Amino acid sequence: MRFFHLSDLHIGLKLKNRDLKEDQEYILREITDIARERKPDAVVIAGDIYDRAVPSAEAVGVFDAFLTGLREAVPGAEILVISGNHDSPQRVNCFRSLLSEEHVYMIGLPPMKKGENVEKVTLHDEFGPIHFYLLPFVKPSMVKDITGTDENGNNLSYDAAFRKLLAAVPIDPSERNILVSHQFFVPAGKSADEVERSDSEIRTVGNIDQIGADVLAPFDYAALGHIHKPMKVGSEFLRYCGTPICCSVDEEGQQKGIIEVELGRKDLTGTAGILTDEERSKYVKTAVLPLHPLHEVKTLTGTLAEVTKEPSDDYVTVLLTDEADLDIVDMQDRLRLCFPNLLEIRRQQRFRTGLRRYRGDEKAKDPMELITDFLGGEGLDEEDRKLLADVLNTAGSEQESLTDEGGHS
Repeated sequence: MRFFHLSDLHIGLKLKNRDLKEDQEYILREITDIARERKPDAVVIAGDIYDRAVPSAEAVGVFDAFLTGLREAVPGAEILVISGNHDSPQRVNCFRSLLSEEHVYMIGLPPMKKGENVEKVTLHDEFGPIHFYLLPFVKPSMVKDITGTDENGNNLSYDAAFRKLLAAVPIDPSERNILVSHQFFVPAGKSADEVERSDSEIRTVGNIDQIGADVLAPFDYAALGHIHKPMKVGSEFLRYCGTPICCSVDEEGQQKGIIEVELGRKDLTGTAGILTDEERSKYVKTAVLPLHPLHEVKTLTGTLAEVTKEPSDDYVTVLLTDEADLDIVDMQDRLRLCFPNLLEIRRQQRFRTGLRRYRGDEKAKDPMELITDFLGGEGLDEEDRKLLADVLNTAGSEQESLTDEGGHS
């Protein structure tokens, strides 16, 4: 059996206020064409269908056209979709039962009440059943009726809540099991700060949403969404496929693609406990099918005269190194003429020390660092920091909710 692993379509996203509708339609058509050629038995989309919880009518139309195209390209394929943290769980969950009769599984909500279970879709090939466990983005508050709370009545951590939720799933290790999830998983032996993140991702203060990737070990493959850069989570078979096109400037140079997963016969002879990657590789094969965007994301560095020798309709950030002052109006006109999809103009600056630096070359401090510095970080104990992180994350959630309802970014 063969299936495609996609995620983080972020339909409706703008790149530095540039509308990406044309680019997204283009890449989704390319995915459809590849599906028509490769004939997967299933297509998995691991969350963040849209960029906003309340998507525009245009964004909904783009996704509708994509699903219609997929169904025409591979009429026999199952389409398995979960919601991500950018999506509205209730909207994705709409018509869930009706769509499943058409072999389109749109799972927006995780199990939230006692007696409910993680959605399971079982497919079959010549080697037996393959179980897909579809678990949308989970916050501890959403599943506390199932997972419970701590001794003080507070919600569990993301890690503890997720582990309890998965522990209730009756996995038969003799059969093939696939998890589809949209969370922030951290490889064993690494801290959350060591995981490379994109500017387009929503992050929590203090990385409170991190979950240890070891919880994924019982699955033969984990089709993950949430991280925008294609990456493995400590294993060839625990993978983020990344976004299909660049969603931020710092994703420049990333090769985007579809992960194609092929499953063969699972033979547990001679194995014990959790399978190693070597043992999994005997029946799980992965390959990246590259995608080719309508426009690349590029940074061009040089003098005004140098960079304007390379006109392009790609999404371009220009870093000018001219020592002399430039006519601002003329500079902007010349650059926009050469680069119709110009994102940003930066100027190299010289400081008194004589050292060169670039405007915007350093990451801004996150809110936690700024407030900690303001309050005098050395005087704050662990309890103070925990309280600050809780306040900031609550404020962030409220702002995200207002943004979604107001329709503004």
